[in-house]
Amino acid sequence: MTYSNINYEALFQQSINRLKSEGRYRVFNDLERKAGSFPHAQSHITGKTVNVWCSNDYLGMGQHPKVISAMSEAIGRYGAGAGGTRNISGTHHAMVTLEETLAELHNKEAALVMTSGYVTNEAALSTLCSILPDCIIFSDEYNHASMIHGIKSSKAEKKIFRHNDIGHLEELLKAANPLRPKVIAFESVYSMDGDISPIAAICDLAEKYNAITYLDEVHAVGMYGDHGAGVAEREGLMERLDIIQGTLGKAYGVMGGYIASTRTIVDVIRSYASGFIFTTALPPALAAGANASIRHLMESSEERKRHQYNVGALKDMMLKAGIPVMPSQSHILPVLVADPVLCKKASDMLLNQFDIYVQPINFPTVPRGTERLRITPTPNHNHAMMFELTRALVWVFERLGIKPDMSVLDKAA
Repeated sequence: MTYSNINYEALFQQSINRLKSEGRYRVFNDLERKAGSFPHAQSHITGKTVNVWCSNDYLGMGQHPKVISAMSEAIGRYGAGAGGTRNISGTHHAMVTLEETLAELHNKEAALVMTSGYVTNEAALSTLCSILPDCIIFSDEYNHASMIHGIKSSKAEKKIFRHNDIGHLEELLKAANPLRPKVIAFESVYSMDGDISPIAAICDLAEKYNAITYLDEVHAVGMYGDHGAGVAEREGLMERLDIIQGTLGKAYGVMGGYIASTRTIVDVIRSYASGFIFTTALPPALAAGANASIRHLMESSEERKRHQYNVGALKDMMLKAGIPVMPSQSHILPVLVADPVLCKKASDMLLNQFDIYVQPINFPTVPRGTERLRITPTPNHNHAMMFELTRALVWVFERLGIKPDMSVLDKAA
C-alpha cells in the first residue's frame, strides 16, 4: 500500500491565509503592564507607552495594592504552585477561604473555584445537564462559547431561544414535556453588545415551568450591586437563581472561575466534572489575591461609582462627536465599524498614530458585518484621556471613511 505525500504544513498555512484574506487574522499586542500605572502599558510592538482601552480588568484591581500585597504574602507563605489537583493535595487553605468568601458574596450555601470562567462553564453545564435524566437545556442564542461547549458536551437536548426574547423562551418551555428536567442558561451582561438580560422575567418562567436557572455573571461580578455580586444583586434577584457563575479574571483582576449554589449542586459538580477533577488547582497566590479583591469590593463602592461616571461621560462624549456607539446598557461601549479589514486598520492607526490600544473584534466573536471596537473605560481613565480617545476615533474614522449603517445590527439579529 502506498500513502500520498501530504504536505501538512501547507494545509495549515492555507487555513491561516484564509483568515488573513478575510481580514480576521488575530494579532497579539505584546504588552508590559506596569504596576501602579494602569491603564498605561509598554507596547513591545511600537516601543511606546500606550493607553489601554480594551482591558477586562474593568476596575483596575489587578494593580490594587491590597491585591498585590495579598499575592506577595501568599507566595512567601505557601510557595508558588498548588501542588496538585483539588483531590490530590491541591485544596490549600487560601482556596477554602476564597470559596467561603464567594458563597458569602452571592448569599449561597457553597461555592466551587476552577481555573477559569471558560473551564467553569464547560465543566458545570456539561455535568449538570448529563446528571439530570432526560434533561432539556434552554440556551440564549448569544451565550458565550464556553457555555455552548458545555451544553454540547452534556449531550442533553438543547433548545436555543432568541436573544433576551422572553416570549420565545416561554414558547419553548410550554412545548416541552412538563415531566422532563429543564435548565435555563443565560448571561447577565453580554460582553460584545453590552446589553443586560431580563433576569426577573426569566426567573418567573423558571418558577412557572419548574426549571433550574444558570446565570453567567462574568462581566458583572465586582461591577454591580451594593457588594459587587453582579446584576442579580443589584436587582434583588440572587435568591431566585439556582446557580451563579462568575470569574476572578475580569473586574477582580486576577484569574479563575467559580460557581455558587446549594451544597448539593456544588457537591455534584465537584464530584463528577472532569474539567474540575483532572485539573491542577489554582495556585495559593491567585486565590489569596482574588479573595483580597472580592473583600475590598464588597466593602468599597468607590471604584464602581467612579467607573460608572467615566462610562457615562465617555459615552456622551463619543455620541456627541458622531462616533457610532452601539446601544449598551452596561459598562461596555462597542463602536460599530461593520467591516473586518477596516476594523483592523482602525485599531492599527489608533495604536501607531495615537498610542491608543483597542483590539478589533471580528467574526466568530461577533456576527459578520457587525465588526467593532470594544471600548471598556475604567475608573483610572481621566477626562483628558477620554477626550484624546474621542478625538483619535474621529480622525481615524474620517480617514478610513468609516460611516457604518447601524441597521446592520437589526439584520444580524
